[in-house]
Parts: sequence; C-alpha cells; structure tokens
Amino acid sequence: MIGLMMMKNKSLEIEKYLDYLFPDPKCELNYTNDYELLIAIVLSAQTTDKRVNSVTSVLFDKYPSLEALSKASLADLETILRPLGSFRKKALYVHNIANILHNEYNDIVPHDRDRLENLPGVGRKTVNVFFGEYLGKPAIAVDTHVNRVAKRLGIAKEKDNVLQVEEKLKKCFPKDSWAKIHLQLVLFGRYHCKAKNPNCKECQIINLCKEKKKNL
Repeated sequence: MIGLMMMKNKSLEIEKYLDYLFPDPKCELNYTNDYELLIAIVLSAQTTDKRVNSVTSVLFDKYPSLEALSKASLADLETILRPLGSFRKKALYVHNIANILHNEYNDIVPHDRDRLENLPGVGRKTVNVFFGEYLGKPAIAVDTHVNRVAKRLGIAKEKDNVLQVEEKLKKCFPKDSWAKIHLQLVLFGRYHCKAKNPNCKECQIINLCKEKKKNL
C-alpha cells in the first residue's frame, strides 16, 4: 500500500513537471498524412527527427503518392536517404512498405497492430508512436530517450527491456494521458535529461533521479 502511494506521488510529481515544461507537446516529425508519418517513424530509428525531416521533404516531394514511391528505384531512394544511418536498409523498407500499402491495402494504412507490425521495418515502438500521434489512441512508445528517463527516474530498472519499461510506464500514468506523456518524455530526454551533460542543475525533479549524484 505504501509502495503504491509512493509511486502515485512520484507519477504526479513527474506529470506536473512535464506539463510545466511541455504543456502542449508536439511530434517533431513533419508529415501531411498517415503513410508519411508511418514512413518517417521508420526512418527515425538511430537518427534525429531533424535529419529525418530534411530527407522526407525531398522524398515526399519527388514521390508524392504511395504509387509513385512503390515505383521508385532503390538506387534513387538510397541517394535521398543517404544522410540517415542504415540508409540502404531504410530505402528497402520504404520501397516495400509503399508496395504493400499500394498493392495490398489500396493506399490505406491499416489501423490494427498485427497488420502494421507485419510491414517491413515496423515494430512495436513504431506502431505505438503512430497510434498515439495519428490515431490519438492511448500508447507509450519506448525509444532511447524514454528508456533513459524512465530508468533515471526510478520508474524502471536498469536491466529492464523496452517492453518491461513500457508496461511500468503504463502502470505509472493514467491511460488517457499515455500519448501525451510519451511525447513529453521524448522531449524531456531530448532537451533536458540528455544522455550526456543532462541539465540536472535546472531540473525540478532531480530528487527522483537515481543518477543525480553522478551527474551533479
């Protein structure tokens, strides 16, 4: 009972501070429709949203539909995606996703998890981001920022895998705030609780941090 109360107090403190820092959090990936968002999320693995935006502005301008993308040459896709890490693999993902969505789903992005996760390069994290951002469904995606913040704040253990971290975050925060909390945790990890040189001296929840002594 005491443990549950402590966790509830901790989650309220975290949520209050995140609401203060990011009252209206926004996804930093640029997109104009569902398939552009899905592809942008796939491309965002192991790189920054800023870099993804720089290549998708070229990609979606040159190939403005799923049909056009499906007919693009892999060589040209690789050239456009070269600024990203693993650009050859990502070019193949984009080409295959466009082919499947155009030829099998009539240019409609499915809204159920199983079909989405069967698309090339699409995993649980990608689907969770898509659900929360585009569909407004309650979901928490665990990327490198969310994983780091959850463990520093003692919500998850250092040895926990991303699925365990996700489940603990979902228990910590109310379901109707999951999509917002995900964005806030991403932004907090990206601009405040950074992997290197975190802004600990300015942090108002440093008392919850397991690494405060090391970082201060």
